[in-house]
Amino acid sequence: MKISFVIPAHNEENYVGNCIASIQKELERSSMEAEIIVIDNASTDRTAEKAKKYKGARVVHEKNKGLVHARQMGLNEAKGDLLAYLDADCILGEGWIDTVVAQFKNPSVVALSGPRHYYDMPTIKKFFADHGWWFAPIIYRLVGYMLLGGNFVARKDALEKMGGFDTNIKFYGEDTDIARRLSELGKVIFKMDFLVQSSGRRLMKEG
Repeated sequence: MKISFVIPAHNEENYVGNCIASIQKELERSSMEAEIIVIDNASTDRTAEKAKKYKGARVVHEKNKGLVHARQMGLNEAKGDLLAYLDADCILGEGWIDTVVAQFKNPSVVALSGPRHYYDMPTIKKFFADHGWWFAPIIYRLVGYMLLGGNFVARKDALEKMGGFDTNIKFYGEDTDIARRLSELGKVIFKMDFLVQSSGRRLMKEG
């Protein structure tokens, strides 16, 4: 089984390197075959240049700005059986790949996702942001599916079978749409301990 890490990145020169490094560090602990694809999504900074400094990382340019366009380009380019979509400011923790391997041993599982915690927020804000995920298991049980776009893994054949990503969706709701359509093909698992660490800069700025 091969996993393709797909990192959509628009103007992420300050973060994409740490993301790639964390993936490579996690791969060193694993025997899993993998590739790392950075989708340079119409960046105007040095995102592509920074990503190319990491051996084994491949940069693909997507001129159509938009997260869903970048996701689709990743699907088109990836060679893996599993596609792992990560935000460019994410950092993987130890055991992330082990969880992927364990969950996808079940052939009925088509996707796996989990929450994010924040590594660069003031203590009080971080506490409330991190613990805000308490509602996730409730929603998961009520709806039957849940997926965080910046931290999920899906079977490539399932993504292709559902018709790929809906590029008519500009941003909000795209991960819910992915989870809903994948859930029609198999189990979409949301595990609270399937964590990534992310920058909280956008949350602090936009709320």
